[in-house]
Amino acid sequence: MVKAEKKIRVLVADDSAFMCKVLQEIINADPGMEVAGQARDGRAAVTLAETLKPDVITMDINMPHLDGLQATELIMSQNPRPIVIVSSESREGAESTLRALQLGAIDFVPKPSNGIDLDIRNVRDELTRKLKMAAKVRVVRTATRSKLPMPHAPVPLPSAASTASSALAAKFGGKTPVVMIAASTGGPAAVMRVVSGLQRNLQAAVILVLHMPAAFTSQLVKQLAEIAQLPVKEAEANETVQAGTVYLCPGASHLRLTALGRIALDDGARIDGYMPCADVALDSAAAYARAQTVGVVLTGMGADASKGIKSIRANGGFVIAQDEATSAIFGMPAEAIKTGAVNEVLALDDIAASIERAVAKIAALAPVGAR
Repeated sequence: MVKAEKKIRVLVADDSAFMCKVLQEIINADPGMEVAGQARDGRAAVTLAETLKPDVITMDINMPHLDGLQATELIMSQNPRPIVIVSSESREGAESTLRALQLGAIDFVPKPSNGIDLDIRNVRDELTRKLKMAAKVRVVRTATRSKLPMPHAPVPLPSAASTASSALAAKFGGKTPVVMIAASTGGPAAVMRVVSGLQRNLQAAVILVLHMPAAFTSQLVKQLAEIAQLPVKEAEANETVQAGTVYLCPGASHLRLTALGRIALDDGARIDGYMPCADVALDSAAAYARAQTVGVVLTGMGADASKGIKSIRANGGFVIAQDEATSAIFGMPAEAIKTGAVNEVLALDDIAASIERAVAKIAALAPVGAR
């Protein structure tokens, strides 16, 4: 007799009776999942997370008594369970969702823009896929908000610094060195840790490519700017990348670097299922900066970036992958490592220093070896 596969038990936390009903219908309709309980406020979510010990939790942000951020912080610091945020894509919703991801939530599913029953069912596939994926994550106690990277004084975007950047590019044979960082699930929190560790004098442009909707990347720029020592901006079409600046790829576009080091944005169809596609960005960076490229693959589901880092390595660049122990999802880093193109596999908190060493080595070789 074949033993029935154990169902994934989901705790639904939402103060809306309608939303709880729809989420319950979606979850229970999947033969591999079931609703273990419902919480109508954050306080109940914290209690039920401990007593029911669900495999995964869907968490609303706006709830009474304790909101979703407070509940996420308490659950992840006291009795960690995988959490998927179900949140609005509005500016306020995006900001809160990103904070929750920093506090240890695994992923998010955007709420419909209206309360129509059909609209929420449009996210059925995304919700069930992310819940199943999150249920497999080995969660650990995460830092509370007080332990997140501390804000720095605002760093102005470069203006007169462009002259210095041009002089630096001349030193590198007319090319600006590029650090290309790719991430997906668990990426916002990981990227914040890496970017906050990069020093002001970094002699390379840093480009971030994350699998996120446009509303979330525009908000992530603001949150990165709070903790980064380098200026941070959303990438714009036709601008020339400058050393010492962090560029975040807009969520609705693919990003490429042209032969002249300018940013090209393409809002066409998904590539290999991704928008933006990290492989596209990494491959273009390798073609532009060649040996003056550093590729970094952080936590994420899937195999995006594994093709692009092979291009970087083939052109003499340096490749870093996040290790399994510190990855929320060891998908993208694992696939990158399998290619044989990765130079170093490091814990998250060691990656910023490795980037700086790689860029310093490029700088040291540039006068005699720039291409």
